Amino acid sequence: MKNFNLAWGKHRLEMGRRTCIMGVLNITPDSFSDGGKFFTVDDAVTQGYKLFQDGADVIDIGGESTRPFSDAVSAEEEIQRVVPVIERLLERISIPISIDTTKAVVAEHAIKAGASMINDISSLRFDPEMADVAADYGVPVILMHMLGNPKTMQIEPKYDDLIGQLKAFFENNIDLAEQKGISRSKLIIDPGIGFGKTFDHNLTLINNLHEFKTLNVPILIGTSRKAFIRNLLKDEAMEDVHPQSRIVETGTQASVAAAVLNGAHIVRVHDVASTRITVKIIDAIKNGQ
Repeated sequence: MKNFNLAWGKHRLEMGRRTCIMGVLNITPDSFSDGGKFFTVDDAVTQGYKLFQDGADVIDIGGESTRPFSDAVSAEEEIQRVVPVIERLLERISIPISIDTTKAVVAEHAIKAGASMINDISSLRFDPEMADVAADYGVPVILMHMLGNPKTMQIEPKYDDLIGQLKAFFENNIDLAEQKGISRSKLIIDPGIGFGKTFDHNLTLINNLHEFKTLNVPILIGTSRKAFIRNLLKDEAMEDVHPQSRIVETGTQASVAAAVLNGAHIVRVHDVASTRITVKIIDAIKNGQ
């Protein structure tokens, strides 16, 4: 696997021989996996510090749910949710904080509060000013593939050539980002598991992550607690497999292991402690001679 050394400001992420872990912190009342659990500032800061202690390399903070069929919230509401948490959390942790948003004004407020990465599920497409914010502040950007938007993405997603179409999408969006002044060395791609994909599409993407290495940028993948895992684990005895259940977390770790073996440089997860163990073992196997 190709190694990447991402350095900016006071931060550095070395990816390749060791898989980096991005911990998810949803400050929302309606996220699919932990909606409302960390909605107060105190609860969110406590959880963020736990992710740090558990071994996260990055914490990804979002103030708007992007689960299928979710409704958008205003930029003002997002800012009110995320900025106080970022400010307080940075008093206790030293790792980078990523802001998970599609809105340039939210990203800018978050960066001014101390965030140092942008995770944009729209790949800079929803807000024409997002690329300018990223370029102006010199922060890394995660470009994710999604069909449509969260409200529509899971309505019969279809592809003629899944891998080929995603590669073309990323090639185009990487070029556009570079044209906007964002260095290729600060770009990360995410195939968008569950974002306009069927269960079979998700499995195909995990199994073929290595196909994206020709793009010459780090690959991030987020399988944690996704519906395809819950679907695979259903049987007569388990008709309703809850996203936070032990069995779903076990399934998540299996998907993380497969993703890392197939080329993921960063894994985005809710349970950092379990993932740290998984990637330590898989990295050792992957690096074995």
